[in-house]
Parts: sequence; C-alpha cells; structure tokens
Amino acid sequence: MGERRFLPIIERDKLFTNEILMTDTNKKFGISIQLPENDPMAAPHLLGDDWQGERWYDSASARDAALIDIQNHPIYYRQGDTPSIVLTKIER
Repeated sequence: MGERRFLPIIERDKLFTNEILMTDTNKKFGISIQLPENDPMAAPHLLGDDWQGERWYDSASARDAALIDIQNHPIYYRQGDTPSIVLTKIER
C-alpha cells in the first residue's frame, strides 16, 4: 500500500476553486472578481494586469449569499487590511 498524502487546506481550496467553481459551465449565475485600476497587486511580479476570476453558482440566491460572504473581512487578514477587489454579479 502506498503512503497517503494529505493536501494542506490552502491546496484543497485551490483545487475546489479551480475545478468546480471556475469551470462548471452548467451554472448560470456568477461573480466576476477583478483588481481595481492601478492596484499595486497588478504589478507584473505579483498578480499581473490580466488577473481576474469567476465563480459560478446554481442559483441567483446562492450567488448572492456567496457575494456577501466574499465581501466579509477575510479571517486571515490583519485588522485594518482590506482586499482590493472589484466584485460584479454576472450571468450567462
């Protein structure tokens, strides 16, 4: 029997985000995530100019609940730090 390998939480989150939320073409309600203009994180050695993401959901209510959750202060940020992202509701 081979050795069991457990992914750290952050790696599991990346897999979940990339494989399910970002690529599910059956889901119609989404959130577009982009950096604001002139954001320092858009520097080429950080995220880059073209950084963006999309999350897709089964229903408008699931999307709206996720949007509220994303807008809440991230638990791993320091007090006073805020993410600089632009969140937009989208549909396909």
